Amino acid sequence: MARVTDAATTLRTDQAVRRHQIRAVVSASVGTTIEWYDFFLYGVAAAAVFPQKFFPGSDPFIATMLSFTTFFIGFVARPIGAAIFGHFGDRVGRKKLLVFTMIVMGASTMAVGLTPGYDVIGVWGAVLLTIGRVLQGLAIGGQWSGSVLMAAEWTDPKRRGFTTSFAQLGAPAGMVLANGALALMTGITTDQQFLDWGWRIPFLASVALVITGFYIRSGVRETPVFEELKKTGAIVKAPLVEVLRNNGKEVALSMFLRTSQQVCFYIYTTYVITYATTVLGFGRGLVLNMVMVMALVSCFANPLFGHLSDVYGRRTITAIGCALMIVFPFVYFNLLDTRMLPLVFLAIVISNPIQDLQYGPQAAFIAEAFPASVRYSGSALGYQLASITAGGPAPLIATVLLREYGTSSAIAWYIAICSVISLICCFLLPEHRGQRDRE
Repeated sequence: MARVTDAATTLRTDQAVRRHQIRAVVSASVGTTIEWYDFFLYGVAAAAVFPQKFFPGSDPFIATMLSFTTFFIGFVARPIGAAIFGHFGDRVGRKKLLVFTMIVMGASTMAVGLTPGYDVIGVWGAVLLTIGRVLQGLAIGGQWSGSVLMAAEWTDPKRRGFTTSFAQLGAPAGMVLANGALALMTGITTDQQFLDWGWRIPFLASVALVITGFYIRSGVRETPVFEELKKTGAIVKAPLVEVLRNNGKEVALSMFLRTSQQVCFYIYTTYVITYATTVLGFGRGLVLNMVMVMALVSCFANPLFGHLSDVYGRRTITAIGCALMIVFPFVYFNLLDTRMLPLVFLAIVISNPIQDLQYGPQAAFIAEAFPASVRYSGSALGYQLASITAGGPAPLIATVLLREYGTSSAIAWYIAICSVISLICCFLLPEHRGQRDRE
């Protein structure tokens, strides 16, 4: 009888753990979706709205550059957020930081939506816009690692590629929501109404999403890995110093590993809106819809490639993605430059899913490169430093290259060179797929 009771208790315990594992993964994906929604709203608005709203009267090129500069500032803030929140994530736990970063992200996004334009307060509108973007960058810099580690440290190491890819899924899912919200407002307002007030509604609606995400994340317990660190007294006093001293190579390699993916992502999702509307002459609503379809496809591509990285290895899948991105950009811009709607649609829709060969396995690849005691700091710093070197400057560099050389081939070469850098780093960053000994 005792054995039956013990077996039943074990079964209930296993089922409870399994339910919490699922909840941790759902929390990671839902939370990152909401926070990326906020972050991408700014990116889309920077391409479609802010040049006219906050920099009117400027040369169109200068206005676009100024708008993308405020966009870039959020990327500069991301490594700072990674350093700050990484320290506390390794010191006090993954969960508490996730809840806090969501609140900061939601508040800053609403502030952007309430910022008066140039016609009301002049250049101060751009200043307030920049402050809101900095706060967004700080929050997103801290939340990624927390979400990834929640999924990674609650699940079987042999399935980490798959489970952590759901945190990555938050990026395209957030993009779907952001583009969808702006496309909806574009459809129900005139061009002037959209510029006057329509673009603000999706920013203000963020509060409802934040409340939902807060409820989901607050119900997730701290990860077993961190609890074990506390139990054994293995909490590091200065995790940022520790990780730079002992794992500085992994931090640098993680940053360069992301170069190709970051450049591709922000050219294919943000710069393409400017390119397709100003150079190719397509309507803003049409382009937003095409980007939204692309993001929907990415929602399925990320878990697929994350799973394949569990089967064939993080390095193998990521390297294939880097190699493809050495060639694909030339095909991409050739298709766009035909100005033929079916070919333009094809180019946009397949661009990001091909990039997901790198993005899907990336969370597990980078997180597993660091021991548990400094995993939040190390993975956050390595991941977010690429925001300064690659992701943030990408739309700016693409804009300058097109102006200087007058051809999209210059942008394609830029992407190809970045992809070579990442391909090399694929073979230099150690892979620890499925290992428990780094816990």
